[in-house]
Amino acid sequence: MELFFLALLVLLMAFALGSGFPVAFALPGSAILTIGIAAATGFIFSTGPDAFFDTGGAYQWLSAGVTNFRGIYWEAERDTLIAIPLFVFMGIMLQRSKIAEDLLVTMARLFGPVPGGLGISVVFVGALLAATTGIVGATVVAMGLISLPAMLRNNYSVPLATGTIAASGTLGQIIPPSIVLIILADQLASAVDQAGSLRQTLFKDSTGELSMPSDFAVVSTSAGEMFLGAFLPGLVLVGLYMLFILGFALINPKSAPAVHEEGTFTREFAGKVFMTLVPPLALIFLVLGSIIAGVATVNQAGAIGAVGAMVMAGYRLKEGEKGAYTPAILGVIALLGLAVVISFFGAVNIKRIETSQDVVALVLALISVSLILIAIFWSGWRTLKFEDTLRGVMVETAKTTSLVFIILLGAAMLTSAFRAFGGEHLVKEFLQGLPGGFWAQFLIVMLVIFILGFFLDFIEIAVVVVPIVAPILLADPSANVTAVWLGVMIGLNIQTSFLTPPFGFALFYLRGVAPAVVKTIDMYKGVVAFITLQLIALGIVGLYPQLVNYLPNRSSLLSETAPPPQNPRLQYCMENLIYADFQKNGDTILAAISKAEALDMSYLPKSLQKDLAKGFETAREAIPQMTAIRDAEAAVEVAAVDYRPFHSQVRALERDARRIDARIAELQVIVDRAGPTGIYTQEQGERAANRIKTLTGERDALLAQIPAEWEGVHKEFAAIQKAETNARRSYRRTVDDAYQPVLEAKAILRHADTLAAIESEIEVLREQIQTMEPDAAVEAIADMRGRVGEIEGTSDIRKGLTEARKIMRSRTPDLAAATAEIDNTIAELKADLSWRQKAAKELLPELVAYDQVINRNIGLRQQDRLPEDMALDVASCLSDHRDISLNF
Repeated sequence: MELFFLALLVLLMAFALGSGFPVAFALPGSAILTIGIAAATGFIFSTGPDAFFDTGGAYQWLSAGVTNFRGIYWEAERDTLIAIPLFVFMGIMLQRSKIAEDLLVTMARLFGPVPGGLGISVVFVGALLAATTGIVGATVVAMGLISLPAMLRNNYSVPLATGTIAASGTLGQIIPPSIVLIILADQLASAVDQAGSLRQTLFKDSTGELSMPSDFAVVSTSAGEMFLGAFLPGLVLVGLYMLFILGFALINPKSAPAVHEEGTFTREFAGKVFMTLVPPLALIFLVLGSIIAGVATVNQAGAIGAVGAMVMAGYRLKEGEKGAYTPAILGVIALLGLAVVISFFGAVNIKRIETSQDVVALVLALISVSLILIAIFWSGWRTLKFEDTLRGVMVETAKTTSLVFIILLGAAMLTSAFRAFGGEHLVKEFLQGLPGGFWAQFLIVMLVIFILGFFLDFIEIAVVVVPIVAPILLADPSANVTAVWLGVMIGLNIQTSFLTPPFGFALFYLRGVAPAVVKTIDMYKGVVAFITLQLIALGIVGLYPQLVNYLPNRSSLLSETAPPPQNPRLQYCMENLIYADFQKNGDTILAAISKAEALDMSYLPKSLQKDLAKGFETAREAIPQMTAIRDAEAAVEVAAVDYRPFHSQVRALERDARRIDARIAELQVIVDRAGPTGIYTQEQGERAANRIKTLTGERDALLAQIPAEWEGVHKEFAAIQKAETNARRSYRRTVDDAYQPVLEAKAILRHADTLAAIESEIEVLREQIQTMEPDAAVEAIADMRGRVGEIEGTSDIRKGLTEARKIMRSRTPDLAAATAEIDNTIAELKADLSWRQKAAKELLPELVAYDQVINRNIGLRQQDRLPEDMALDVASCLSDHRDISLNF
C-alpha cells in the first residue's frame, strides 16, 4: 500500500501542476492530501493511521503541517538564502532603469559588422546581464523587444534569432550571481551531511574501523563556492553559443548577415560604449571579485550589488540632465578614498586609536564612508521620485522572493511525504542496483532532471529532486565527486528547463513579446541547437571537473583563512609536489643537512643541542621515506588491477545484503509489536515473520555468492594498502620531528636582543619591590613574569619570578626571600644571554639559510600557510576527482 500512496502523491502533484495550479500550493497540497488520505484509510480499514506508512507513523507525518512545517520555516532563515532578495533586487533595478536596453542597443551596433554579429551581441549582452541581473524573464523580454525586431529586419533566420535570444536569456541560471546556484548550495549543504553519514557507515561496515580518515570525508560547499565553480562553465557555454552563431553565419551568410551601419565607429560612439559597458563590468567586478578575493561573503556581495544597481539606476534615470552623474561620481571618489586609506594605513579601528596617524586614517575613513552614504541615499531618492521606480522594484523583489521561499517550504513538505511512503528507499535501491556504479547512477539522474525540465521549473527540480539523489551520489567513494561539481552539473542541466518544450519558460516569455510573424514552431526549432550546446557543455564540464573545482580550491588556499598545510585533505597533493621537489633538489637538500650537522653547537644548552642534532639526523630520512611512499603507491596500483573486480563484486553483494538486513529490522519491529496488546494485528505479525524468512533466505543466497578466495585476496590487498598508509604516516611524523627543532631554535635566538633589554628592567623591579606593598609587588612581578614568558625558551628564567610571586602572595610575605629569587632570575638570565647572544650572531644566520632550503619540502607541513605557487599547484591537484573506493 505504501507504493500506492507514493504513486498517488506523484499523480496528485502532476495533476495539480498540469492543471495550472500554482506551484507554491501544488507541492504542499499534494503532500497534505496524500498523507491525510493514507492516515484516514489506515484508521478506517486497517489497524490505525500508521498502517500505510513506510517509516514513522501518521501522526509524525501529519505533523508536517505543525512541527515539521515549523522546522522548515526556521530553515528558511538560513544564512545562505538571505542573498536571494538582494540579487533579485539588483536584477530588477537594472532592468527597470533600462541599463539592459542600453547594453543591447550599443553592443548590437558594435558587433554588427561581424558575420552573425547581432546574434553574438545578444549572447554577449545576455552574459553581462546574467552576471548583473540573473532574472531570466526580464532578460528574455528585454532582448525580445529590442533585438528580435532588429534581427528580423536584417533578414536573420527566425529560428536562429529566437533560439539565440531564448538561450542567451537563460545564462543567468548558471553565470553567477544566480538564484539557482544559491538554492542548490542550500540544498547541497544538508545533502553533504547525509552523504557524510552514509560514507562513514559504509567505511565502518567495509573495514570494521570506527573512524574514517578525514581526507575521505565528503567536502561541503557554499553559495560562494558555487558561484566560483560555475564561473568557468558559464564562460564555456557563452563561448559555445558564440562559436555556433559565428560558424552558422559563415556557412549560411544569408541567415545571419553582417550589419554595416554608417558612422558607427566615431568618438561619440566610443564614449557611449565606454559609459554603457564600464559601469556594469565594474559592478560585476565588485560583486564577483569580492567573492573570489575572499573579501566578502555571498550575502555581503549581494548587498554590494543591490546598492551598486541603485546607484547606476540613479544616473541612468536622470540621463541627459545636469548633475545626473554627481551621486555616482561621489561614490567612486569615496571608494577610491577608502582604498587609499587601507593601502597606506591598513585596517582602521576606532577602538585602537593610539597615534596621530591613526586619527588621520579614521577621519579620512569617516569622510569616505559619509560620501558613500550620501551617494546611496541620493541615488535612492532619485529612484524613488522618478516614476516611483524604487517602490516598484521593491514590490517585485518581495513577490519574487516570496514565491521562491514558499516553493522551498512546499517542496520540503513534499519531500517529507515522499520519504514517508518509502520513496527515498526506492530511489536509493534503484540507483544502487544499477550496473556501472556511480556513472550509471549519475547519468540516470541527469536524464531524469533533463526530462523533468520539460515540465517543471528550476526551483521545483532543485528543491524536490536534489535532496533525494544528491546524498546517494555524493556518498559514492568510487567517483568521490565534490558537492560544488555536482551542484554545477545539476545547474547546467536545470538550465535546459527554460528552453525545452512544451513548458520552457524562456519560450513563453519570448512568445509574449514576439511579433505574429514569428511562429511558435520556429521558436521550438531554434532552441534545439542551443539545447544541444548546453548538453555539450554539460559533457565538457563532466569530463573536466577542474573547470568547476579549480577556482573554489584556489580561492580557499589563497584566502586569509586558508587551511594550514597540516590539513589532512591537502596531504596527498602536497606529497606529490614534495616528491617532485626531492627529485629535482635532493642533492641540494642533503648538502644543506650536512652543512647544518657540521655547525658548532657546543656552547648551546644540552637539550637544545640534542634536539637540533636529532632534527638534522631525522631530516636525512625524509627523502628515502618519500621514495618508500612512491614504491608503496606503485605496489597498490599493481595489486589493484586484479583486486578491483573482486572488490566491486563483493561490495555490491554486501550492499544488497545490508539493504535486506535493514528491511528485516523494520519487519522485526512489526513482529515484536503484533498481538492483542500491540499496535499491529496477529495477522500482520505473521505476514511480517513470513516475509522475514523469505528475506533471510535471499540475504543468505547473496552472501553465498561471495567467492571463497575473497577473504585471502582482501587480506593480501589490505596489507599492501596498509603499507602505503603507514609509509605516509611515517613520513609525516619524520618531517614534523625534523623541522620542529629548527623552528624552536630560530624562535629562541631571534629574541636574544629582547631578552637582553629586559635584564635592566628586572634589576629595576628588584629595587622597586623593596618599597612596595605586597599586593603591588605581586602584580609587578606577575607582569614581568608574563613579559619574560612571551620569549621562547625562558622557562628556567621564569622560575625565580614564579617563586618570588608565590612568596609575596603568601600569608607571611618574605621580601628578602623574594629578592633572592629575583636574583636567581637575573643570574639565570645572564647565563642564558652568554650563549643566546653568541648563537644569535653565529648560528641563527646558518639556521635561516638551512630553513630556506627545507621549508618548501621537509618543513612544509609546519608552515602557517602554503606558498602561493604551491597553493596553486595543490588547488589544481585537488580539482580532479580521486577514486578512493578501494579503501572501503
